[in-house]
Amino acid sequence: MKPRLLSGVLLFALVASAAGPEDRKRYFDYRFGMFIHWGPYSQASVEASWPIMRPNPKAINFIGETDYRRLAETFNPVKFDPKAWIRLAKAAGQRYIVLTSKHHDGFCMFDSVYTRYKITNTPYGKDIVAQLAAAAKKEKMPLGFYYSPPDMNHPGYRDTSKPSSKTWHGEPQRPEWGSYLDYMDNQLREVLTKYGDVVIIWFDGLDKQEKYKGQRFHDTIHQLQPRCLINNRVGLPGDYDTPEQFIPKAIPTKSAKKGIQGVEPPKDMKETGAVPDPSDFRLWETCMTINDTWGYNKNDKKYKSATTLIRTLVEVASKGGNFLLNVGPTPEGTIQPEFEERLLEIGKWMKVNGEAIYGTTYGPLQALPFGRTTAKGKAVYLHVFNWPQGKLELAGMKPKVTKAALLAGKMNLKFNQSGDKLSIDVPAQAPDPHVTVIALQTN
Repeated sequence: MKPRLLSGVLLFALVASAAGPEDRKRYFDYRFGMFIHWGPYSQASVEASWPIMRPNPKAINFIGETDYRRLAETFNPVKFDPKAWIRLAKAAGQRYIVLTSKHHDGFCMFDSVYTRYKITNTPYGKDIVAQLAAAAKKEKMPLGFYYSPPDMNHPGYRDTSKPSSKTWHGEPQRPEWGSYLDYMDNQLREVLTKYGDVVIIWFDGLDKQEKYKGQRFHDTIHQLQPRCLINNRVGLPGDYDTPEQFIPKAIPTKSAKKGIQGVEPPKDMKETGAVPDPSDFRLWETCMTINDTWGYNKNDKKYKSATTLIRTLVEVASKGGNFLLNVGPTPEGTIQPEFEERLLEIGKWMKVNGEAIYGTTYGPLQALPFGRTTAKGKAVYLHVFNWPQGKLELAGMKPKVTKAALLAGKMNLKFNQSGDKLSIDVPAQAPDPHVTVIALQTN
C-alpha cells in the first residue's frame, strides 16, 4: 500500500469496507447514549443554526445573523471538563456519546485546517473534539460525531453574500458546489483520522439529500474507519433510521415503504402490536431533548421528568431502538443542574434494571395496557408502568415461564400459566416509582 499525504495527515489507501453485523450489534447493544449540541450559540440561549436559517424577529431571544456570527469572538468555555461529561454519561447509564463536530452554521468544534470558523480561533483557543476524544479513550467511552452536510458559512454551499435565510437549502446548481463536496470530504477525513476510533458519523442533511452524492462520503468513512456506522441522513439508507423527537408507533421494518427520519412520523405508520421477523427488522435510534431545545437555553424550563425519560427509554428499547438523549452545555462548558439531576436519576434506575435494557431487543408483546416488554435470550422483561392490584395478568405469552422475579430486590414472585395466559402475584405497592421490571425466564 502506498502512503499519501493529505494536509499533513499520513493516510494509507485502504479497500473500502462497510461495518458488519457485529459492529451494528455492538452499537445497538448500548441502547442508551448522550447527544451533545454545543457551540457559540449557547451564549445567546438560542437553538443551533436555526436562528439564521429561519429567523423569527418576534422571538424573545431573537438574534440577527451578523450578531450570531460574532458569538464565536466571545466563546470561551473555561469550565469545560471532558472527563466530567463522560463520567456523568456513565453515571446515567449511557454507553456512548455523539458530539456535534459541526452544525449547519458551519462552526467547527475541531481544529480543521479548511476553515477559520472554528473553536481554535475563539478566545478559548483549544480543540474541543480532541479533548473529548482523549478523555473518551481514557474512560473507554465509545464516541461518535454529528457532522452537518449543510454549511451556512461555506461559499461553495451557498452564495454567502445573501442572508442564510434565503439560501439555507444549498445551491447545487452553482459551479462552486463541487468545491463544497470536496470540503466535506476533507473535513470528514480529518475527523476520522485525527481523533481515534469513531463509532458513528451522524449526518443531518435536511432536505433533498441526493444533492450531497452521499456514496462518496460512505466510501470515505468505510475506507478510513470500517467499523464506523453511518445514519440515514446523507441521501442513503445508511445503517439505521433516525426518528427525531418521537418514537415510532410500530417496530420499524425493512419492508416498510421508506425509512424514518426527520421530526414527523410517517403517516402510514400505525400502532399494530405486530412483532416482525428478525430478518425484516430495521435498526433505528431516536434522538430527543430533555427540554424543548437542543442547544443551551436558559429560558426553556420545560424539562421532562425523570419518570418520563425512563419510560421513554423503555418504550424505545421495547421496539428495538437506541435512545440518544441530548444535553446542551452552558456557555462555560458545564451541564446544567436540571439535566444532571435527571440523568443521575435515570442512572439509579439503570443500576437496578439495566439488564432489561442493555443488549435486549424488541419484546414479544407490544402495546400492552400496563407497560412494555423487552427480550434477551430466553428472558422476557415486563416493564410495568401502571401497577396492578393483586395480580398482573397478560395474554400472548407462548413460551413456558419457569421463573418470575422483580429486578428491584431480586424477589421471586408466584405465578400461574395456562396456555399463553400468565398471572403473576405482585406486591401491593410498586417497588419502583418510575418503572418496575419483572424478569421472566422461559425454557
